[in-house]
Amino acid sequence: MNNTLVIILGPTGIGKTDLSIDIALHFDTEIISCDSRQFYREMSIGTAVPSTEQLKKVKHHFIGNISINDYYSASRFEQDFIRLSKDLFMSHDLLIMTGGSGLYIDAACGKIDDIPDVDSTVRDKYLRKYIDEGLESIRTDLRLLDSDYYNQVDLKNHKRIIRALEICETTGKPYSYFLQKKVKERDFNILKIGLEMERQELYHRINIRVDDMISDGLEDEVKSLIEHRDKNALNTVGYKEIISFIDGDISRKKAIELIKRNSRRYAKRQITWWFRDKNIEWFHPRQKEDIIYYIEEKTK
Repeated sequence: MNNTLVIILGPTGIGKTDLSIDIALHFDTEIISCDSRQFYREMSIGTAVPSTEQLKKVKHHFIGNISINDYYSASRFEQDFIRLSKDLFMSHDLLIMTGGSGLYIDAACGKIDDIPDVDSTVRDKYLRKYIDEGLESIRTDLRLLDSDYYNQVDLKNHKRIIRALEICETTGKPYSYFLQKKVKERDFNILKIGLEMERQELYHRINIRVDDMISDGLEDEVKSLIEHRDKNALNTVGYKEIISFIDGDISRKKAIELIKRNSRRYAKRQITWWFRDKNIEWFHPRQKEDIIYYIEEKTK
């Protein structure tokens, strides 16, 4: 059998972790996480990191491997993934990758461009400008430095605008110069398995998961990180809503409602991202045996 990377993807809360562990156990292999929020060691409750018991069942990689103070990107993940996969394929014909970060899955598959790293001071400069002067200020900068990307980027997404600006300033070239959309060859096969279910069933699972996070101590986790509130890692669902509650801007009840609502919206965006990919075979999470059979047939 040729080396194969099996990617189990799907929206937040759909059950990727449990299914991936069962499949990894069946094939006696290891799991590579591509959930960008689970990379941060300081964040576990709000990012639904696998439990200690789950981590004991199967070896996981790229969970809690960096700090919220570290700079990380899809390009760096691609480099780290390539090094790790070469080592793991020495002892395994098949590896499991799982997570909900579409950009990082694309990075593993060779579908992102070679974008250089940037000086953290440049990033901090534009983040501070956004905080102090607002979105329109950094939009203006982007229009001047890279009008092509300005005309295609989501102008409401400050993170993407800042990312483009930091590349422009660091390299002296427009960000759009690096977006060539060339797929890199991989020396292993890639098999993508998507998890899907009825929207109402998924939303119910998401709501329960948020309630569990609150019960598990999400508020205390956020309070322990409040001094790092300006870090990009904390500008994410579950953390930003609790920060607003701590600041007194909204009630605790409202914060929980917003986490559920924003998690559902995030799930919808994830689904939209993946439905453009015609190479994904879709299953319900309860179809474990069908998924195993599919993998076995495809890797004969």
